[in-house]
Amino acid sequence: MEAKPEKTVLFLCGSLRKKSLNRQVGEYVAKLLQGKAAVRWLAYDDLPYMNQDIEFPTPAPVRRVRGEVQEADALWLFSPEYNHGIPAVLKNCLDWLSRPVAPGSTDTAIAGKLTLFSCAGGGAKARYCAADLAETLSCIRADVVETVHVQVALTRHDYTTDELVLAPAEETALQAQAWALLDRLG
Repeated sequence: MEAKPEKTVLFLCGSLRKKSLNRQVGEYVAKLLQGKAAVRWLAYDDLPYMNQDIEFPTPAPVRRVRGEVQEADALWLFSPEYNHGIPAVLKNCLDWLSRPVAPGSTDTAIAGKLTLFSCAGGGAKARYCAADLAETLSCIRADVVETVHVQVALTRHDYTTDELVLAPAEETALQAQAWALLDRLG
């Protein structure tokens, strides 16, 4: 009997910082998905700023990022909140993914892509970023997994040690979000 190919979930972190607390949320989720789906992190720090003057021919980093997104079965974004919104680096990536893949085309790399997100931030739990992501992902026609988008409250300990400590309720919420994704992936 032929083995069923493993589904791939591509993780995007809205922070490029090596010890990013949001990346640590993603690392927790990767452990939840272990053996159930393959996880890869998208490196996108080399993307140029979105600019229609350089859109075609498409810059090599943009082609690479689009290709990785198109190959994945699902996307999971982990994002902090910067000044009540989506970090610029993540927004720039989403803007490139929302653009036509060829001149005159309406096809994009993200339209219809199964997507979900989790945000970690201070006491407000990155609620403004979460709201912005929900709006942006809807606008660019991503297939957003209908679930509670987990928002993690970071503590002084998290910020001062660069070590994320999830509360039991946050772990439970992330597990539910992971199971909702796996259910949609079939």
